[in-house]
Amino acid sequence: MDRPMKGTDGYSSDTSLGPKKGRITFWVIVVIILLLLAGCGAVALYVWNGLRPAPEGEAKRVEIERGMTAFQVADMLEQQGIIRNSFLFKYYLRYKDEGNKFQAGIYELHPGMTNDEIVAKLNAGETVKPETIRFTVPEGYSILQMAEKLDKEKLADKEEFLRLVDDPKLPADSSVLQSIPKDGKLRYRLEGYLFPETYEFPKDSTLNDMIVRMVSELERKLNELPEGWKEKMAARGLNFHQLMTVASLVEREVVVDEERALVAGVIYNRLAKGMLLQIDATVQYALGEQKERLLYKDLEIDDPYNTYKYEGLPPGPIASPSLASIEAALYPAKSDYLFYVTKKDGSGEHLFARTFEEHERNIEESNRTAKRNGGGEGAQ
Repeated sequence: MDRPMKGTDGYSSDTSLGPKKGRITFWVIVVIILLLLAGCGAVALYVWNGLRPAPEGEAKRVEIERGMTAFQVADMLEQQGIIRNSFLFKYYLRYKDEGNKFQAGIYELHPGMTNDEIVAKLNAGETVKPETIRFTVPEGYSILQMAEKLDKEKLADKEEFLRLVDDPKLPADSSVLQSIPKDGKLRYRLEGYLFPETYEFPKDSTLNDMIVRMVSELERKLNELPEGWKEKMAARGLNFHQLMTVASLVEREVVVDEERALVAGVIYNRLAKGMLLQIDATVQYALGEQKERLLYKDLEIDDPYNTYKYEGLPPGPIASPSLASIEAALYPAKSDYLFYVTKKDGSGEHLFARTFEEHERNIEESNRTAKRNGGGEGAQ
């Protein structure tokens, strides 16, 4: 029987185990590679799933407060269901070098948005506009008319509005209110000082906010007047309250813009001569209602605003004047006119006169026009 050969070291040189060991090593390597691939796949799947858009859903409002970090934003977005995984989103932001430009505010985001869409919106500051209320104060409206309009539109309580416009503490720091007298003759303290304009306020605004804003708008509009207007006012011997009173009379008497300065001139001419102003609009204000036609008995109402009965200007404005009427009160047209009467032809224009006799002829002409157009005569 043959025996295995011995090597030079005296041991057997049998190599029959070599291939078996090689196969084991091979499979170990294969298993390790598979495990690594499986691990990488699991990580990749985790990352892919965590960064893909969340399931589609209804839009949500989220607020990014001033001073929040990008990581805090990420946590909030996950809590709101806008993103799937805040941990991965944080690293996504770091990889993209994003998050340092996020702007504070309230955003409308919805599940299903991509990460890039979310980042772009937060960077651009595309915040949700707050809900607002919008209303218009027409030129020539009185405080009472404003209160009734706001109450009708369910934007304010009429009585509360009327109470606040008489509050001496509101607004406290406005320079335009310094000349308002405190003699108690005013119907409403802020009459004439709430500028006629279309306003838009946040829905949660208080009546105080709205009133302060309207006074501030008057202050802002005054900056549009020609330079030196205060000196012009002082040279005419007026304080700001008196100027606004004249402007309100012009506003209520004039329809045609070109006549504002003419009517202002008539007012100043009559004041200079000590004549009663006899302005119908002041009687209507005293009555507290807008009558289409005044009766002779209406002209007898005992009220300081009745310029048919009391000399000089009324105690204060009777309405909110436009900037055009304020400018007309500052820069009246020079003329000798002392009278005017409305043309009753529907044009809204006036006939002006220097003497009472001429004025009477104008009244007759106006009434003839009214009869031709199917109208009647007024209180004159």
